[in-house]
Amino acid sequence: MDSTVFLDRAEGLRVWLGSQVVSRVAGTEGPARRARIFAAPGERWFTDDRPIRQVHADAAMFVGGLRALLYQSLHPLAMAGVAQHSDYRHDPWGRLARTSYFLAATTFGPTREAERAVARVHAVHQRVRGIAPDGRPYAASDPHLMRWVHCAETDSFLAAYRRYGHARLTLEQCDGYITDSAFIAERLGIDDPPRTRAQLAAALREYRPELAGTPQARSAARYLLLQAPLPLPARAAYSALAAAAVGLMPAWTRWPLRLPYLPAADATVGRLAGQSIVTTIRWATRPPAA
Repeated sequence: MDSTVFLDRAEGLRVWLGSQVVSRVAGTEGPARRARIFAAPGERWFTDDRPIRQVHADAAMFVGGLRALLYQSLHPLAMAGVAQHSDYRHDPWGRLARTSYFLAATTFGPTREAERAVARVHAVHQRVRGIAPDGRPYAASDPHLMRWVHCAETDSFLAAYRRYGHARLTLEQCDGYITDSAFIAERLGIDDPPRTRAQLAAALREYRPELAGTPQARSAARYLLLQAPLPLPARAAYSALAAAAVGLMPAWTRWPLRLPYLPAADATVGRLAGQSIVTTIRWATRPPAA
């Protein structure tokens, strides 16, 4: 095959695959939101050299996001809110698009767009309240519950980047990422968010007695890992992504969620699959050459 034809086909495949990924992550409003976030003038919350920009711009976020959902589900009250108020089974990509918008707006967008994203989250949280299956009341606006969601996300995004990110972070940069994330958390009304690796680890330990693998959490894990609505050609790639996310979960979380615990496989086959899929997504979503 002529090299020019091969390169043209490869570029066509890259563009198609990238469009599939972007449509899942950003939804139909993706182009308009991208203009409001990346192209709009104005002061930002974070400068270009901040660690949060490095982490949130990388394809490793796909692994971190899935890991965060699994980890967050271990809090029965957080999971009850998702199960009773989220349409994740019928519209999982809509939820993903809303989450990706919030992360992009607060990390890269002008201040007014970041503040608008925070206000939307506040409005949603005011409506999410109810009674969990164990009889306890919950409210998404509860600062203690919000702090758990924030800690699980921060830990997941950082863990995914440290394993699959395109560049290494120093320990100082890891603390910088956690500090950057705390800046956003405070604007959401979260009390005393951790700002260092040590504080984040301590916070996660403090929540441990509250966590459990409820039937709702196990059902969500099965759906996220095995039943996500995807076309047949995408399922193998998603399976690699799921394996990478599970491989990053703490060992103690595996049994409560009925996740496999195969340390040797996680460290070899699972890690290789995760690196391959993250590298592929990074290739597919990179801007075209000038």
